[in-house]
This record gives sequence, C-alpha cells and structure tokens, in this order.
Amino acid sequence: MSDFVSNGWHLYVAGIVIGGLLFCVFVLLVSARHKVIRDAQGNIDQTTGHVWDGDLRELNNPLPRWWVGLFVLTIVFSVGYLALYPGLGAHEGKLGWSSAKAYQDEVIKAKATEAQVYAGFKDQPVETMARNPQALAIGERLFLNNCAACHGSDARGGKSYPNLTDKDWLHGGTPEKIIETITQGRHGMMPPMAAAVGTSEEVRQLANYVLSLSGSAHNSLMAELGRDKFKACAACHGADGKGNHALGAPNLTDKIWLHGWGEAAIVDIVTKGKTNIMPAQKDRLTADQIKVLASYVWGLSNPTQTAQDDSNRPAGASTQ
Repeated sequence: MSDFVSNGWHLYVAGIVIGGLLFCVFVLLVSARHKVIRDAQGNIDQTTGHVWDGDLRELNNPLPRWWVGLFVLTIVFSVGYLALYPGLGAHEGKLGWSSAKAYQDEVIKAKATEAQVYAGFKDQPVETMARNPQALAIGERLFLNNCAACHGSDARGGKSYPNLTDKDWLHGGTPEKIIETITQGRHGMMPPMAAAVGTSEEVRQLANYVLSLSGSAHNSLMAELGRDKFKACAACHGADGKGNHALGAPNLTDKIWLHGWGEAAIVDIVTKGKTNIMPAQKDRLTADQIKVLASYVWGLSNPTQTAQDDSNRPAGASTQ
C-alpha cells in the first residue's frame, strides 16, 4: 500500500471533489430544463409517455423552484467550504484550520484547566493530601485509569503484581519512594541461582529453608540442610532474609509471596529467575498528577495513620 500513496495523491483527491461538484451542476441543469413534448398530431402533450396501471401517466412538470434553490445553495456552500477549509487536495483553506491544530488547542485548554485544579495541591505534602477528599477522588480516578489494570481496582494486586494496601514494599513505602517508583518505574530482576546453590535436591532444601523464615509449612529436616545454601541469597535478601529496599529484594520472613507460595514456586524462581517491570509514568502523567496519585497510594497502606490524624484534628477544622 505504501507504493499506492505518492506526492500526486492530493491531485487525485482534488480531481474527485471538483468532478463531483461539476457533475452535480450538470445534473441540476439537465433536470431543470423543461422539455415541451408534442404528440403525433403536433399538440403539446404534458406527459412523458410513461403509463402505469392503464391510466396512471407521468407528467412532464419542471422541478420545483424551492428544490432547485436548495440544490444551488448546496453547491454554493460546498464551493465556499472548500475555499475556507481543507478538502480540496493539498489546499489548506483560507482559515488555516486543521484537525491537528484543533486537537492541540483543546489539549492546551484542558491543561490550563487541569493546572488550576492541581494548583491547590502544589504546596501540600503527600500525607496531608491523603486526607483531602478532593485529592483522593482525583487520585482514585488516576489510579483506576493508569494502575488498576495490573494492581486491580481494589489495589490488592495479584500474582506477580504487588498488593498496595499492605505494608510490604519492595522499594520502600515512603511518599518520596512512591513518587520515585511511579515516575521512573521499576525493573526488578532476580537472576537464576540454581547453579550457585547446587543440585536440584539442594535447591529444594533451600526452598524449605526460605519457607521456614516466615514460619510457613515446610520440611524442617530439609530446611536445616538448606540453611547453608542461603548464603547465595544473602547478598540481596540479607543474612536474616528481611530483604533490601535499595535493591528491591523482597522480605522473605513475612508470609507475603508475590510470585506464588510453596516449595514448587520457590524452586521455580530459584531455578529460572524472575523479571518484573513496572513502566515509568513520567511520560503519561504530569508531576502534579503523580504527586496526587502517590498520595492516594500512600493512603491505601496507611489508613490508620490517616484516621489518627483526622481524630486529632480540632472540632470544626477543615480537611482541606
């Protein structure tokens, strides 16, 4: 199809448009002419000669003037439109209008309106915005439009997608870290570690030791044998298995399992490794939008803190 489009394509379009208009004018002129029809004796016959049902004859009447007038106005309007607006090939029109320019104007207008809305939140810290009903309503809408596809509409996530309503954070749950995560995105990667651990049986022993760290159901004998194998994991997860926010290494001592629970799931991750990517939102959302969204996300995992702040507020004090 790329060969079908050329620099002369606009001439083809212009030819069709002009040809269509000229054809309309031709049809109008031909139809508007009143032909005088005579019979064999030379008398004027006002019928066309077409007869239906024996006595139903078609009269040779001229077109109504009002119909002809509307047709002429339509053609004049078309010519005027093509002079003012694009439609005649590459001709841009005297007004210089374009759908791209109209779109840009709408975007500029929308951004100006948006800036007025977010101006009231600019100097507010995230913790304060998390108690602001207007900011929460905007943050919730931003979350549903941009985050819910992965984290769920209730923000509780799913397998391989973090739950944002608990206190378990791979990279930290402070407002600053949440803003950083939303802005820059995250690329979490655990390399395959089976070769560093040993045989498949030793990988199973390590998996049971990891399960024991959180008090999950495990084989205690295999866990004891796998204790020494955990040295291969300690560089990221720490000697105590509590993880490392700087590396995005999860805490293995709680009972929160991002990629599945149980010996088989852990063996699979140790053997094959795991890569998780959260895309950066800096090209989709403005800094003001990210801040409001971060306040909503922070509030999801800090409902008690928000409630305490509200309970300590003097009676009659505004939440705005």
